Amino acid sequence: MTDAPRPSPNRWKRFSDWDERPLRLDRFAVEDAASGFSAFASPYDPKPSGAVAGGTVTMMDGKPAADFDMIDLFIARYHLDPEVMPEAMAIPSIELARMLVDMSVPRDRLVRLAHGLTPAKLADVVAHLSALEIAFAYGKMRARKTPGNQGHVTNAKDDPLQMAADAATAVAFGFDEIETTMRVARNSWSNAVACAVGAAVGRWGTLFQCSSEEAEELRIGMAGFTSYAETVSVYGTEKSFIDGDDTPWSKAFLAAAYASRGIKMRCTSGAGSELLMGFHEKKSLLYLEARCLCLQRAMGVQGTQNGGIDGAPVTCTVPGGMRELMAENLIAVWLDLECASGNDARPTESEIRVGAKIMPYLISGSDLICSGFGSILKYDNSFNPSLLNGEELEDYLVLQRDFEADGGLTPVEETRVLELRKRAVEALSAVLEELDLAKPTAAMKASVVAASGSDETESYLPRDVALISEAIQAKGITVVDVIRALARRGYRDEAENLLKVVRLRVSGDYLQTSAVVRNGHVLSAVNDPNDYLGPGTGYRVSEARRAELVAIRDVLTREEVLRAEGVHKAAEAKRISYKTLGPAGSGKDTREVVVGVSPAFGIKLFQTVAGHPLSAILRALTDGIAAGGCRARVVRMRHTADTSFLGLSAARLAGSGVGIGIQAKGTAVIHHKDRLPHNNLELFSNSPITRLEHYRRMGENAAAYANGKLPEPVVVPTRGEAMGARYHARVSLIYAIETELTAEGAEPDDIEITFLGGT
Repeated sequence: MTDAPRPSPNRWKRFSDWDERPLRLDRFAVEDAASGFSAFASPYDPKPSGAVAGGTVTMMDGKPAADFDMIDLFIARYHLDPEVMPEAMAIPSIELARMLVDMSVPRDRLVRLAHGLTPAKLADVVAHLSALEIAFAYGKMRARKTPGNQGHVTNAKDDPLQMAADAATAVAFGFDEIETTMRVARNSWSNAVACAVGAAVGRWGTLFQCSSEEAEELRIGMAGFTSYAETVSVYGTEKSFIDGDDTPWSKAFLAAAYASRGIKMRCTSGAGSELLMGFHEKKSLLYLEARCLCLQRAMGVQGTQNGGIDGAPVTCTVPGGMRELMAENLIAVWLDLECASGNDARPTESEIRVGAKIMPYLISGSDLICSGFGSILKYDNSFNPSLLNGEELEDYLVLQRDFEADGGLTPVEETRVLELRKRAVEALSAVLEELDLAKPTAAMKASVVAASGSDETESYLPRDVALISEAIQAKGITVVDVIRALARRGYRDEAENLLKVVRLRVSGDYLQTSAVVRNGHVLSAVNDPNDYLGPGTGYRVSEARRAELVAIRDVLTREEVLRAEGVHKAAEAKRISYKTLGPAGSGKDTREVVVGVSPAFGIKLFQTVAGHPLSAILRALTDGIAAGGCRARVVRMRHTADTSFLGLSAARLAGSGVGIGIQAKGTAVIHHKDRLPHNNLELFSNSPITRLEHYRRMGENAAAYANGKLPEPVVVPTRGEAMGARYHARVSLIYAIETELTAEGAEPDDIEITFLGGT
C-alpha cells in the first residue's frame, strides 16, 4: 500500500483550488499592439488632427484628403461638420473629457461638438475617463431618458411552437425588442412568423427582428414580419469591408431600404471584429470602433448595436477590455446614436465577471441595456450564449430590486407565464393550420408550454421546420395573411396587436432616434429626451415602477412567518407543555445548569430556522446536561432576547454559575456568570445548520464546565455557506417578534416543562 500523493511543496495549494474555478476557462492575451491587442491606445494610432478649407475637410487625423481611404472619405463627407470642426478640435481632449462628466454642461452642447470631432479625437477624449466616469458620462449622454432592454428568442430545434411561447414570455418580462436567428438558415421564415405571433400575445408594441443573411432579412421585413433590423455590420478598416464584399455606400443604401419601408434600423459594430477578421492594421480597438461609429452617424442610421457583440470575448482578453467596451458605448451616445449597448456575447465563464460587466449599464441605464439578453437557456441560444441568459434572468430581476435601478424588465407571476405560453402556442397552431402549413398535435403543444428548453419538448425538429419555412416563402405569405388567420380563428386580440405594430411602419413614428413602444405610445429621444443635469434630473424610478421592480418572488412577510408558526404550534402542543412557576431566583445547587429561553420561545415561536421543533431542542439540551451529571432548570427571560444576555442571565441564576441561552430561532451560547456579555464559553451562531446532536453535546459541555472541567468545544462545521443570504430576512422577522415581548426590568420566570411524547 502506497501513501496518497502529497501536493508539491513548491506550490501553494490555493492555486490548485483556483485552477478548478470557472475563471480558469477564460484565456487572456498579453498587450501587443503590433498584433492588434491594445484596447485604448496603440503606437500605430493616428494623432488627433483636422483641417478645413472652403467648407471641405482637407485633413483628418494626420492624413491629407488625397490619401483618404473609403472610410476616411465617408466620414469626412457625411459625419464631420466643417462649421463645428475647427472649434471642437481646438478644445483639449482632457477638457472635453471633463465636460462629459460635468453635470452642468448640457448634453446638447456636447452632441454638437461631437459632430466636429474626428475618430482619433473621440477615442482620445474618452480614454481619459475612468470606468466610473465612463458610466457616469454614459448615463448623462444617452439619448432617451427611459431605459429599455432587448431579448434573444431562439431554440436549438428552430421549433416554431417553442419560439412563439418564448416570444410571449419575453414580452411578458418587458423586453422592448426581441430578436431571433436560426440554427438552419432556411428556417428563417418560420422563425419570423412564430416570433411575430408570439410577440403579439399579452400586449402589443414589442418590436421584432429576424437576424438572417442581409438580403433575406430585408425580404422578411418587406413581408411585414419584422419591425426593426440591426445586423447591418460596419467595420473600422477598409480591408474588413472589402472582405465582406461591402462598402460604406452599400451599407448606407441598405439602411435607406429599411427606412423606406418603415423598418427601424441600426448598425452593428464593436471592438474586436477587425482583430477577428485579421485586418486590424495594428490600431487600438477603441480607435477602430470610433471610426465605425462615425461611419454609422454618417450613414444616417438611428443607432448602433455595439460594445460587446461578437468581438467581446476577444476584447475582454485584453487589459482594459471591458472598460473599452464601455468607452465605445459612450462614443455612440455622444454622437447621438441610439445605443443597444452590447452585453450580447458571453465573454467569460466567470459569473463574477459577468455580474461586473452588466452593473455599469444597469445603474446608468441605456436605450437597450442588452442588445440580446438570452431570454432562453444558454444551449437554446442560437446566437451563442449571451452575457445573461434564461438561467440568470431572475438574478437580473433581483439586481434591479437591489439597486432600485430600471433594467427594463419586470417580474411576472408563474401562473401568468403559463397562461401566455399556452395562448401563444395555440395562436400559432391556429395560424399554421389556417394557412395549411402544419397541424401541431396536442402532445407537441403541451410539451412546449411547460418546457424550460428544447431538450424537454416533443415538437418540431429543424428538418420539419424547413418544410414549413419554405412553404411560407412559396405561398408568398405576408403578415397580413397571418393577421387574417388569427382573426378567423378567434384570436382577435393577437390579430389587433400585430396589426398595430404593422401600422407603425406606415406612420413612421418609431423611426425616431431611440424609439420603443410603451403602453401603446412611441417613446423616443424626441418626446422622452435624456435631460440629466445632476441629482433630481434625468430618469428616476417612479413609485409605480418601483412597485413593479420589487415584486420578485419568494419575498417573506411577517404574516407568512406567523402563519407557519401557527402550524408548528399545533404540532408542538402534542409534544410539550410549559407551566410558569413564578419569578426565578438564584440557585444554590452547584450542579445546576440554567437554560434561559427567549421571550417568544414556545409562546409565539415553535421551530428553529433549521426546522427543529423547540421541544426537541429542549430535550436535547436537558438530556445532555443530565448525561453530564448535572440538573437542568428552564427559565424564561423577559427582559432580553439577545443570545449573549440570555446566556449570561441564565449563568447568574445557576447554582453552578454556568448557563445556556437559546433563542427560538436556534442560536445558543454557554456562558459563565463571571464573564463579559459577549465573551461566552461556546456559541452556536449558525443555527440553520445546527443539528440536534450538537445541542445535546452543548448540554454535556455545559455540565462539564459546571463540574470544573474543560471540555472540547462543540464546533458546528460550515463550508462557507452564505447563511445570512438564506435566513436573515426570516431571522429579522423572528427577532422582531421576540423583542416585542420584552420589557425593561422584567423578572425571569421559572418554567416547568413536560414532554408529552407526541410527534
